[in-house]
Amino acid sequence: MTERDTETVHEAYSFVCLHCGHGWEEEYEIRHTPDAGGRRHAEYFCHGRRVPSPLTHTDCPGCTRGPIRILRPGRVKGMQAYLG
Repeated sequence: MTERDTETVHEAYSFVCLHCGHGWEEEYEIRHTPDAGGRRHAEYFCHGRRVPSPLTHTDCPGCTRGPIRILRPGRVKGMQAYLG
């Protein structure tokens, strides 16, 4: 495997906790890399640190519970601007 085999994309998500109502946004660097069998897998990085996929595992930073709803990027920031 070489550096050229890895494809890196950036994605952002908005989250809202359905337990406490806390909303936040996060940006991820996602590295798609082939394994020894040629199948591609994704590694997620946030602030330079490897993290679990936000699509399968996310904890609320407000209450550490959930459940969590994932929204389009910008939804939380848009509401914060609206609410002042």
